[in-house]
Amino acid sequence: MKPIVFFLLMASLQLNAQETIPLYPGPIPGAIDKPDAETTNTLENGVVIVGKISRPTVTVYKGEDVRGRTGKQTAIIIFPGGGYVINALKHEGHDVGRWLAQHGITAFVVKYRVPDSTYMTNPSTAPLQDAQQAIGWVRENAKKYGIDKNKIGVLGFSAGGHLAASASTHYKTHLTKYKKVRPDFSVLIYPVISFTDSIGHKGSRYALLGKQPTQEAIKAWSNEFQVNAKTPPAFLAHAKDDWVNYKNSVMYAEALRAHQVKAELLLFPDGGHGFGMTNPKGGKQWPDELLLWLSEFNKF
Repeated sequence: MKPIVFFLLMASLQLNAQETIPLYPGPIPGAIDKPDAETTNTLENGVVIVGKISRPTVTVYKGEDVRGRTGKQTAIIIFPGGGYVINALKHEGHDVGRWLAQHGITAFVVKYRVPDSTYMTNPSTAPLQDAQQAIGWVRENAKKYGIDKNKIGVLGFSAGGHLAASASTHYKTHLTKYKKVRPDFSVLIYPVISFTDSIGHKGSRYALLGKQPTQEAIKAWSNEFQVNAKTPPAFLAHAKDDWVNYKNSVMYAEALRAHQVKAELLLFPDGGHGFGMTNPKGGKQWPDELLLWLSEFNKF
């Protein structure tokens, strides 16, 4: 192999390399000492799902040097969907991380715990605890990864969108050692926002809160009711024929705007649920629109 070809190959491998590390460097808060029973399965449609997650991790995709961009990079922390039962870790996680890195954004894919009293003493708060741990850890390591600590966002799909919205509205509830756990912006793709009977997704609600949650708990975890003037701006995308009611996104955007917080809402006529980065029905694709929004919003 010629030296220049070898050099280019190694450079390409370095750009696309990633590291996966434990989300908690020490003991996992609230963990019950049990054998690791994590499962990984690939469905017929190619979707990879990971279940029984008791040992959360973060995978780092370092943003590539994009010509014309200088200074510290934007960072986005990704929470895959899965109804708070599994993580759809590939098409709503690693595929997204790679794409963001190719566009100069350092991405962190979080494999977060899903509620399970077999493995944790705090099943209903464990996902949010993992989200806050991820935000605090990324901010603490901003210099190491060349990140602007004031440009750290969260991106979530479906129930992962509920988790990202919860991180954006419940940041005063400190569940980790980190104090600065409020993200600077959020990206919510066909998100579960509400747990109400009218538009909420009952499967996610049951998984997080149990089948008989109190009305107080339902309201507390319905994030459209938790928005205030300090909630970070959001970019949202949702298809109107989604079985997670698109009004979840509408109500969250309206709540943000009512508090004079920026919100960008991209509604597709159709496309269904769980399509990841590309709406199969065509039209505007949310990743391209997200880059425009970040640029206009001065976060990219």
